[in-house]
Amino acid sequence: MHFKHPEILYFLFLLIVPILVHLFQLRRFKKEYFTNVRLLKQLSIQTRKSSKIKKWLLLGCRMLLLTCLILAFAQPFFDTNSSTNNSNGTYIILDNSFSMQAKGKKGELLKRAIQDLLEQTPENKPFSLLTNSEEYWDTDIKSIQNTLQNLKYSASPFQLGTIITRLKSHQSAFKKNIIIITDAVGLDSKPLKNSDKNDTHYFIIPKAEQKNNASIDSVFIHQTLDDFYEITVSLSRFGTNNKPIPIALYNNNKLIAKTITPIDNKNKSINFTIPKQAFHGYVSIIDNGLPYDNTFYFSIPKTKKINVISIGEPEKSNFLSRIYTSDEFNFNNFSIYSLDYNSIDKQDAIVLNELDEIPQALQTTLKSFVAKGGNLIVIPSAKTVIPDMNSFLMNFGNIQFKSLNSTEKLITKIHFNHPLFNGVFENKITNFQYPKTKVSFLISSSNPAVLSYEDQSTFLSSIPTNVANVAVFAAPINSINSNFQLSPLIVPTFYKMAQNNQNQGVNSQIIGNSKPYLIDASLSKDAVLTIKGVEEQFIPLQQILDNKVQMVFNDYPKQDGNYTIFNKKEPIGNVSFNYKRSESDLSNVNESAISDYKITESIASVFDSLQTNQTGNQIWKWFLIFALLFLLSEMAIIRFVK
Repeated sequence: MHFKHPEILYFLFLLIVPILVHLFQLRRFKKEYFTNVRLLKQLSIQTRKSSKIKKWLLLGCRMLLLTCLILAFAQPFFDTNSSTNNSNGTYIILDNSFSMQAKGKKGELLKRAIQDLLEQTPENKPFSLLTNSEEYWDTDIKSIQNTLQNLKYSASPFQLGTIITRLKSHQSAFKKNIIIITDAVGLDSKPLKNSDKNDTHYFIIPKAEQKNNASIDSVFIHQTLDDFYEITVSLSRFGTNNKPIPIALYNNNKLIAKTITPIDNKNKSINFTIPKQAFHGYVSIIDNGLPYDNTFYFSIPKTKKINVISIGEPEKSNFLSRIYTSDEFNFNNFSIYSLDYNSIDKQDAIVLNELDEIPQALQTTLKSFVAKGGNLIVIPSAKTVIPDMNSFLMNFGNIQFKSLNSTEKLITKIHFNHPLFNGVFENKITNFQYPKTKVSFLISSSNPAVLSYEDQSTFLSSIPTNVANVAVFAAPINSINSNFQLSPLIVPTFYKMAQNNQNQGVNSQIIGNSKPYLIDASLSKDAVLTIKGVEEQFIPLQQILDNKVQMVFNDYPKQDGNYTIFNKKEPIGNVSFNYKRSESDLSNVNESAISDYKITESIASVFDSLQTNQTGNQIWKWFLIFALLFLLSEMAIIRFVK
């Protein structure tokens, strides 16, 4: 027999109390002899004997009553003989996302949860532990103690469905007891509904004391001047605290700007002006919320000229030479007959300017060009063969030319929120001189339009790929068919279409994003690029593409910060990494999603419940029943025994 609360057995020493009471009641009677009272003397002796028996019975009932009551509270149990119960698997899912940085009554939620696990998990209890990105199967608290104490926050958000899937892959013939420790920020309980009905889920929801938080969401170049960049820092506020917060800008760990700003609304933008040169630094704020989203790392590459070629008739490309000027671009125009195919890989952007037909060899070359990070701009000819054009465009995405329309139409809609126009317009302009086209194609595309006609049909569409963009016009824009060349819209539109943000804008990667990253580098067959930071270095997945290298970072690095790309020992570029800002809103707690499941206060209560379920737990009830019987017996003795 074992006891769940053995410390209560110390109260058995209280059994001495009824014994002492009984001894005080057994007082000796002094004998006195009287004449002629023999009958009375005999009755007195009989009464005294009856009283002594009654007192012994009361003593026995009281001691048994007190003993049973103490044993009931100590909750005795026997180990169950059921092999099924003994084999139930215990699985602990621990949320180590950044929202667990919030402070509760006893400190950071994650650190407190780890401390409770170390203190309250039985030493001989086997279990498996799963975090956002790690898993430890069939271990115990002693074996995993150092791992828990050194557990870091994960850049991966807490996705219960993903973790449940990992748990299911660890097959077991027995039911599972699943303990989920999470603050329930953004929690989705739908995956639990698909889990095995025999599984039992226990939720422990640590709560943050205050849910105010401020975060830096993004940094981008708002405007490019002759000698300066005007960058915009986007901030978000969660909660009710709108006190001013300090914000500072650092380049190579050197402070270059600092200010204090209130965040009056949910979103706020702050502008800084920095020299137009390479930048490798970060912007940071100070608030009392989560630390992980207070710093945003970013890089701006050294300014270099963008290589652009136009393929088409020279007289139709004169307007491009006025946009792609020699101070920022290396621009050239070639006819389809004079084009050097070997020069295509050296370009950053290519304009197909009203080609009646695109040769198959050029189509193949352009497909490879876009895959390597080159931007492509397609301006159709009025003589374009629609099936041939559609066959070519299918290489890049879901966009198709339909019929040719000879109706004159006005270009009236600018989609200011499109990424192509990011940082171009300070205000949304609705009243401007609308350009027009005489002949146009009807375009069907799943991608949002950049510019639209008055009938809401698309004039300019953009197909984003992993590393580049393909822009497609719906109409020829030569001076005979359109006056778009005279519109102020043409300069920012073509300027932005030629730029690749990866090479010209703010460079900032999200940890966990599998989007490819391209860098100019000529490597030998067996050479690899290495990425190094202050505390971490790694070799990403990479593929050599002629004079470029395509890299995929996936879940690396583990630590946000500024990193340098090395070809052997030579630095060839900078890249910055940040955590995804998915955990910043601490008010997004979804406890209602788990209202149908067991919610407990501590890990100790969960293990007590598991121990109760896996052992013979009815014994204490019998002791309580015996205690009541002895109480009734005592009352009957007092009432009926003379």
